[in-house]
Amino acid sequence: MVLTIKYLGLLAEITQCSEEQINFTDKTISDLLKILNEKYPNLKDKDFQVAQNNEIVSRDTMISKTEIALLPPFSGG
Repeated sequence: MVLTIKYLGLLAEITQCSEEQINFTDKTISDLLKILNEKYPNLKDKDFQVAQNNEIVSRDTMISKTEIALLPPFSGG
C-alpha cells in the first residue's frame, strides 16, 4: 500500500519535507513509526500525535487509510 505521510510544524522541519509517499506493507501505526524513526532519528525525541484520514489514532491502530499525518503538540489560546 502507498501511504501519504504529512508532517506538520516542527516535524516538517525535522524531516525537511511537508509530505512524502512511502510503500508500506506492515500493519500498525507503531510499525510505521519504527520505519520513520529509522529514516528520521530526531523524531524519536519528539512528542506528537498521529492522525489517520483526519482522525487522531493510537499507536496500536491498524492502518486502513492511505493518509497519515504527524501532528506536533498544539497550544490553545
